[in-house]
Amino acid sequence: MTVASSQKPALDDAQLAHAVGGLLGEFNRAGVLGVADVHAARSIGRIGGEARESVILAVALAVRALRAGSVCIDLRTVADAVFADTAADDATEQVDVSSLDWPDSDRWMADCRDSPLVTTADGPDGRPLRMAGGLLYLERYWRQEESVRLQLQQRSTAGPPTVDLARLRSGLERIFTAEGLDPDEPDLQRRAAAMSVLRWISVLAGGPGTGKTTTVARLIALLHDQHTGLGDPHGTDPDGHTAVRRPLRVALAAPTGKAAARLEEAVRDAARKLPMQDRERIGDLGASTVHRLLGWTPEGRNRFRHNGFNRLPYDVVVVDEMSMVPLTLMARLLEALRPDARLILVGDPDQLASVEAGAVLADIVNAEPGPDTGLATTLAQVLSDPPQSATALGVVRLQHTWRFGGVIGELARAIRASEANRVIEILRSQDPALVFSEPNDPSAAGEASIDMAALDALRREVVGPARMIKEAAESGDVAAALAGLEEHRLLCAHRRGPYGVTRWTREILRWLGEAIPGYATGGEWYPGRPLLITANDYETSLYNGDTGVVVQTANGLRAAFARGGSPTLIAPVRLDAVQSVHAMTVHRAQGSQFHTVSFVVPPPDSPLLTRELLYTAVTRATERVIVLGTEEAVRRAILRPANRASGLRSRL
Repeated sequence: MTVASSQKPALDDAQLAHAVGGLLGEFNRAGVLGVADVHAARSIGRIGGEARESVILAVALAVRALRAGSVCIDLRTVADAVFADTAADDATEQVDVSSLDWPDSDRWMADCRDSPLVTTADGPDGRPLRMAGGLLYLERYWRQEESVRLQLQQRSTAGPPTVDLARLRSGLERIFTAEGLDPDEPDLQRRAAAMSVLRWISVLAGGPGTGKTTTVARLIALLHDQHTGLGDPHGTDPDGHTAVRRPLRVALAAPTGKAAARLEEAVRDAARKLPMQDRERIGDLGASTVHRLLGWTPEGRNRFRHNGFNRLPYDVVVVDEMSMVPLTLMARLLEALRPDARLILVGDPDQLASVEAGAVLADIVNAEPGPDTGLATTLAQVLSDPPQSATALGVVRLQHTWRFGGVIGELARAIRASEANRVIEILRSQDPALVFSEPNDPSAAGEASIDMAALDALRREVVGPARMIKEAAESGDVAAALAGLEEHRLLCAHRRGPYGVTRWTREILRWLGEAIPGYATGGEWYPGRPLLITANDYETSLYNGDTGVVVQTANGLRAAFARGGSPTLIAPVRLDAVQSVHAMTVHRAQGSQFHTVSFVVPPPDSPLLTRELLYTAVTRATERVIVLGTEEAVRRAILRPANRASGLRSRL
């Protein structure tokens, strides 16, 4: 059993389930289970007629697992997990589970299988939990995972789309060039595009700067070319009248508004570099959030206007930043797709997964489905360097870094490969694009945890862009004010505590008040105030994680948000869930890029400190990274991958 920490976090009165004894009370007082977990498990047990403590404990752990991002639990290994009874970016301490009275795993599983609360993978419906492959699920999440599995497999095994192979081969030669690649390096962008044309589902994986959105733009051009070339564009309808074939319908989507705006902008930029005929076919593609694509509705049983009974009208759906898409949303998306629509999933499986349950992209990329000999044979007909084999899920992982390379690229690769010694070597290399500040006193927090030289450098990184944003906002230069938001961002793992966003926001506001005369003195909505949307607002088309800035315009103060094309300007009184953003969590920063990123590394015993957290933080930067933390914490992160329980990967 892994002992997470020798310290037991102090629980306040609101975290204790009073008058609850036995195993539930013990695990609650230890900080493993929350009050909601305890009461939910007791209610389920009472309704289902189950009184055995071990089974009720398993139910409570299955409920609790969802907050940690897992869709199920494995009773054989659940005691080895790191527990903290807090939401994703509030967890500040690990919990010592070594002294808890864990049930014997074999007996525990037998009790659960025998329970009236639990059914098996192929058992009857109507029970609140299901056990499959040794994993215990809440029924809702079992059904969602099963739905995703079935739909992915149906798409991967269905007969392939009709494709003009000669036209595809010439299109690949026209649109893709090997410029910048080593002669011995395979052109994975071209391979990924060919795979996506030939399959109903494909996955384009890769880290930042590997050309994912460039590949998407070229792929869309190929699909338009296929659509134009297949058959007579002037066919006849059932009544014999001449019918003009409709254009190819393409949808671009991402989990957040910021990520959607970046996808739209990147695809448009890449499309401008295509040959004229291909550029014209693509046109001006817009992008939306996945929720907006599906037509989220605040009322109604299905929540989304598009579902299995009212399918999306698109021929091609591209979803970027797939690492942030949780299991529930993936299930709804797959249900809403027409069977004859191509689905192209794009993202970095090494980034942090969604704050909600599931790690769908990582599960798909790391699954090991059987080989697809038919696909491999077809690829050999259209590519000069075809892969030796291909799988039915159509996964291609881009490797060549085009954007930043250099020390940031080296650091990202070393983190991804869990090479702790190499990471520390790079951090201490004195490269101008990288600063590693280790605290003078490892036990200190906040400003005291940083040496004076690094603190001065961080203060300059914060004050410079803030001054630029304020001046641009006061003069009404919306574009410059929004661009200033991307100059620098301070990232934290936690929201609260000495290493959290709240603490550092206070310190940054003090710096800005000292350095910039009149900063933040013009009331709540002052020009230059950086904004963060904290909840989806469908009326204004603003979504959780979107960032903007208050600017002065001819019509008064407005909140400006980037939207790929022209900025969106909204009266501040229309904003609801919004706060100032001077620092943000790494989770919220996903889908964003900044010229410089400063990352406050949490202490080694933080349950949020994982390889994915460190990797995601440093890869938000395009030019410079400042890492503020101890060597011990960095090493701990590199050697601790996130562990989200799921059955999807093995079942695919």
